[in-house]
Amino acid sequence: MKKTHPLVLGTLVLTITGMISRLIGFFYRIYLSKLFGEEGMGIYQLLGPVMALTFSISAAGLQTAISKHVAVETSTGNYRASARVVTVGLCTSILLSGICTWFILEYSDWIAVRFLLEERTASMLRIVALSIPLGAVHSCINGYFYGIKKTGTPSATQLAEQVCRVACVYFAARTADELGVTPTINVAVIGLVIGEGFAMLISIGAILLRFYRLSHNQAYKGHMLPASPSTATVGRTLQALLAMAIPLSATRIVINLLQSVEAIFIPNRLQAFGYDATTALSVYGVLTGMALPLIFFPSAVTNSICVLLLPIISEAQESQNHTNIKRATKTAILFSTIFGGACTLLFLTCGKLAGNLLFDSALAGHFIMTLSFICPFLYLSATMSSILHGLGKTAVTFVLNVAALGIRLLFVFLLIPHYGIEGYLWGLLLSHLSTTWLEVAAVKYYTKKICC
Repeated sequence: MKKTHPLVLGTLVLTITGMISRLIGFFYRIYLSKLFGEEGMGIYQLLGPVMALTFSISAAGLQTAISKHVAVETSTGNYRASARVVTVGLCTSILLSGICTWFILEYSDWIAVRFLLEERTASMLRIVALSIPLGAVHSCINGYFYGIKKTGTPSATQLAEQVCRVACVYFAARTADELGVTPTINVAVIGLVIGEGFAMLISIGAILLRFYRLSHNQAYKGHMLPASPSTATVGRTLQALLAMAIPLSATRIVINLLQSVEAIFIPNRLQAFGYDATTALSVYGVLTGMALPLIFFPSAVTNSICVLLLPIISEAQESQNHTNIKRATKTAILFSTIFGGACTLLFLTCGKLAGNLLFDSALAGHFIMTLSFICPFLYLSATMSSILHGLGKTAVTFVLNVAALGIRLLFVFLLIPHYGIEGYLWGLLLSHLSTTWLEVAAVKYYTKKICC
C-alpha cells in the first residue's frame, strides 16, 4: 500500500480540526457581537496587541525552534535529544511567561491608559494575564508534536480550547441573564483563560503519554531521556534553541509592536476623521471583530500547510533532499494561489449577504467585499513565510513584514484622518500585494540556490 505523504495527511488532520475550530470561533464572535455590541467588540479587540506581544516574548520563537530541532532529531532516531529539546524549551517558556504575567498584573492600569489608550481594558488585562503561562505550555508542547508530524494533539487542544471557552461564556451569560444582571465583556476574557487552561491540561497529558510509551517500547528504550542529563548537555540544548528562538522572537516582538501601534491608533485616527469615541470603537470592532475573522476563516487550510511545511523543509534541507524541497514548494504555491482566488470570488459575490445575514451589519458586508481582494496574497504570503523559515531565512521574512507594516502605518496616520477607514483598507491591500510578490521572489531565489 502506498504510504500517505506526511504533508498531505497532516494537513488534512489540521484542516478538518482547524475548520471546526474556526466555525466554533466564528459563530462565537457573532454571539459576542450580539451580546456586547459593536463597541464592546472594539474594546475586546484591543486586548489583541498585548496578547500577541506576550506570546511573542514567551512562546512563539521557542515553539518554532522546538518544532525545527525535534524534526531534525527525530529524523535521526535520537528520541533522547528530542525529549530534551522540548523539556528545556518548555522550562524556558514558563520562566518568560511568568515574567510577562507579573508585569501585566503590576502595570495593568498604566498599560490600559498609556499603551491601549482605553482605561476600560485595565480589568480585562488583569484577567487575561493569567492565560499567558497556560498558553506558553501548550504552545511549546504543540511545537514538539508538529516536529514529529503528529498533528492529533495540537488539533485536540485547539478544539478543546474553543469548546471550553464558548461553553463557559455561554453559561456565564445565561446565569447572569437569569439573575437579571447584565454581563460585561470581562466574561469573554474569563472564558479565554479557562479555555487555555483546559488546552494545557490535554497537551501535558498527551506528551506524558508519548514519553511513557517510548520509554516502555524496547525499540526506543535506549534512546529516551536519561534521568538526569548533564548541565553541559542542557546548556548546549538551550543554546541551540535560543540561537533560533531569539531572532524569531525579536522579529515577532518588533512586528507585534508595530501591529499594536496600528491597532491602537486606528480608533484614534478615526476620531481625527470626525467620529466620536463610541463610533470609532464600533467601526474598529466591525472591521477586526466581524469582517477580518471571516476573511481569515479559510486560512485554516493554508495555516495547516504552513505548520507542517517548516519541519518538512527543515528535514529535507538537513538530509539535502532537494527534490522534496522543490516538490513541497511548488505544491504549496499552486494550491495557495488557486485557493485564494476562489475565496476572493466567494467573498466578492457573497460579502454583502454575509455581513447582513451573519452580523446584521451593512458595514461588515462592505468591509468583506473590499477585503476579498487580499485573499490570494494573504494565504500565499503565509505559505511563503513558512518555507523561508524552514530554509532558515527568518531575516528575510522579518524585513518584508516590517516593510508591509510600515506601509499600513503610513496609511493609518496619513490617510485615515482624510478618508476614514477606507484609507486603511487601501493600505491593507497594497501591503499584502507588495509583500507577497517579494516573498515569492525570495523563495524562488533561495530554493534555486540550494537545489542547484
